[in-house]
Amino acid sequence: MKKYKYLFLLLGLSIVGCSDLEESPITEFSPESYFSSLSLDQVEGFTSGAYAHMVHRNFMSREMAQVLMFRSDMIAIGRTGDQDRIENDNFTVQASNALIGGGSNSYWPKVYQIIGAANEAIKAGKSVEGEDEAVLNEVLARARFARAFAYFHLVRQFGDIPYLDDETLLSDAALAPRTAAAEVYLNIIADLEFAKQWLPNTQVSRAIPAKSAASAFLADVYLTLGDFALAYAEAKEIINNESIYNLGLEPDFQSLFNSDKSDISIEPIFSLHFTGTADGDQGTDYQAAFTGIRSDKQYIAASGDSVGGGWSGEVPALAVYTTWDSKDYRRAVSFDDKAIIGGVERTYETFTIGDGSAVNRPHVAKYTRMGNGTSTNTNHRATKSNYYMMRYADVLMIGAEAANELGLTADAELWVNRVMARARSGGVILGGVNDGTAVAESTVPEDFSGLSQDAFRTRILDERRLEFAFEMKRWYDIVRRKLGTTAFGSNGLESEVSTESGVGPGPKTFNPSRDYLLPIPLSEIQINPNLTQNPGY
Repeated sequence: MKKYKYLFLLLGLSIVGCSDLEESPITEFSPESYFSSLSLDQVEGFTSGAYAHMVHRNFMSREMAQVLMFRSDMIAIGRTGDQDRIENDNFTVQASNALIGGGSNSYWPKVYQIIGAANEAIKAGKSVEGEDEAVLNEVLARARFARAFAYFHLVRQFGDIPYLDDETLLSDAALAPRTAAAEVYLNIIADLEFAKQWLPNTQVSRAIPAKSAASAFLADVYLTLGDFALAYAEAKEIINNESIYNLGLEPDFQSLFNSDKSDISIEPIFSLHFTGTADGDQGTDYQAAFTGIRSDKQYIAASGDSVGGGWSGEVPALAVYTTWDSKDYRRAVSFDDKAIIGGVERTYETFTIGDGSAVNRPHVAKYTRMGNGTSTNTNHRATKSNYYMMRYADVLMIGAEAANELGLTADAELWVNRVMARARSGGVILGGVNDGTAVAESTVPEDFSGLSQDAFRTRILDERRLEFAFEMKRWYDIVRRKLGTTAFGSNGLESEVSTESGVGPGPKTFNPSRDYLLPIPLSEIQINPNLTQNPGY
């Protein structure tokens, strides 16, 4: 069910950012009269507002997604005119960077809007009387899941951050100091534990979290913290109950990115759904535009887009394509290496001949090939793509990684090999100039078998890089495993930067003493004297 309820969106007090708090009533009720008589529907309205914020451009659709993509070793900036993107691509980010928090279209305030709406739901829930406890707590569980989900992004990116909960007064929120990351994580865990207790086993849509979503994110949190025993336990509980939670791997990897099939797939655990319609920047799928090939019209019949193509902004580093074994079915699904530009079919080496604003590298196909946009919104911005925040393959690989660290080889190999088997199965590419191209069943990737603990660890991190390519996960793996020097040093993207390769404007000059964290937005520090800056900024 691709539908978000926008009931009472930010009704009453809406948290815009830590330093920008104002009353934004959008009904005839005053905050005082509204909160004097609360119902379950009103708590539901605040909760729905939190999820509605997640499909705005300032979150995963555009601003935050750009930062996560450019800071990975999978993407090297394409068209280079925007300084804020360049800064993230080559690790020269300034505290005034407009993507993060230095402009009207930045994601720091948007994430706090998600948190603010969730907090209002939780606070309102404490005043509701006469409702069944289980019914009320299920709604509150969704609110607390949203809050945990939002803070989990912030704490991994910025470290210590202001933690605002439903007890925080507006006067205190505007001057909130940074909360230690360890305490933020404890609060995230508490929210997810509550959600796990009260959410149902299944939901009508994977855009609405079920019990498995809370448990899966708990596993991810514990993996991030290096608590492998708890990460293993959470993953194992989900895997042992996959039939109860209605989970499994999608047989054909390609179907995950086919909007006609992804809504009925049992692999997604928690997704952001785009519907093909939008109200301004609310509900617009910008990843399709950023990753699409400039002036490419191979999908114009499916998209209804009279312009065609994308912006060639977030473009895979050439080495990602050339070092990925062509026998791996996931490679064919993940890339577009051909296009129709100016009425001519072109391979990636000649994209710029058809349009000088394109980039001569294979592009991401996950958001464009089968997003099935139906409006005339240009550059694929009206697709029906689902963004996977968590899918079952992730749980299997989290469990396998944790099991390996615990010396539980049998479980580690069993779980990750399910994902490897699907990648070997092959399939037929659908859509575009590659439509009908068959990728034969192969022996690539090989099963995990007989590896040492160290070799297993190295390989599973690389398989995560490929399995979740361009799904905004790689940067978090780089951070939690401190892979920056390996990913961006002489053996990383730096070695392929040249005029000939088109990977520019310069090397990803990673500084491990600074670049695992982003800067606290300067605009927040200027207004809030209790905020401090991360080292090196």
